[in-house]
Amino acid sequence: MNRVDRLMAMVVHLQGRRVVRAEELATHFEISVRTVYRDIAALGEAGVPIMGEPGVGYALMKGYSLPPVMFTEDEASALFTGGKLVEQFTDASLQRPMGSALLKIRSVLPRDKQDYLDHLEKSTAVVGRGLSAVPEVSSDVLVPIQHALAQRHVLGLDYHVVQRREMTRRQVEPLGLVFYSNNWHLIAYCRLRRDVRDFRTDRITKLQMVNERFDDHVDFSLRRYLEAASKEGRFESARVRFRPETMERVRREWSCRLVDEKPEPEGVAVTLLAFSLDWLAEWLFSFGSEAVVLAPERLRQIIAAEASKVAAQYPPIAHPPSPAAPMRSLLT
Repeated sequence: MNRVDRLMAMVVHLQGRRVVRAEELATHFEISVRTVYRDIAALGEAGVPIMGEPGVGYALMKGYSLPPVMFTEDEASALFTGGKLVEQFTDASLQRPMGSALLKIRSVLPRDKQDYLDHLEKSTAVVGRGLSAVPEVSSDVLVPIQHALAQRHVLGLDYHVVQRREMTRRQVEPLGLVFYSNNWHLIAYCRLRRDVRDFRTDRITKLQMVNERFDDHVDFSLRRYLEAASKEGRFESARVRFRPETMERVRREWSCRLVDEKPEPEGVAVTLLAFSLDWLAEWLFSFGSEAVVLAPERLRQIIAAEASKVAAQYPPIAHPPSPAAPMRSLLT
């Protein structure tokens, strides 16, 4: 981190805390305490109102703050990715606050950063309803892929093909980024194979941005790709009828995996894609009677079995005798 970036980061760090000791700043930025003193003095000369008290620490003058528009593309990408995962793998108690926070952040971003996030949103999907382990993917891989997606840059990569136990070198044109089966997958047009391929990001050993842009693949749709992958057995497909008032939640939570929707007299029938019917059943169960599975039969059986388990924990309560019953027994 160069000094200018460090000074800006130091102001942001101070802005998020009431009082910060010089030793804490030195540890956080991996610099010496003497360098902290010089940086604080430089910020003061630049007009940043920092107050310091010996033995206590430093603080920004009350009321001073930086506008939240200083995000880099890497930071914007990280916020977007985190929001996508929170949206998919947590309950509504976190989804709503996260969605609201990201909306506020996006509203104050410069137009070019908003466009950047718009491109990412159209080309990113998260499939599934469970996370059994945290995927180990380096930001050295994920962030350049996001940049290439948003800016239509060709990527050069060394890829480990497990089936053939070999390393291949390719140039690809990124088309989508999909999280499923506990891994991020780069969906890209491979110039070596001359076809769209699915690359697991944890098998990319080397990645570089090629100084070349490619024409937009107007005939490619990430949604159609996911639908085709479902037919090939990589994803499960289901047909579900929802009540109309629940469709806003369905569209928000199921994103790119909602293939189509068709209004019917009883509600709205939609086709959904999921990596696992068990994960899908868990999500559908949260709708109660507002969702009815039309197909496949196996999904209906999974939900029926789960409903039976829940019902078994609540045995029916016998109707209490009417107040007149004891009196009648005494009279007989």
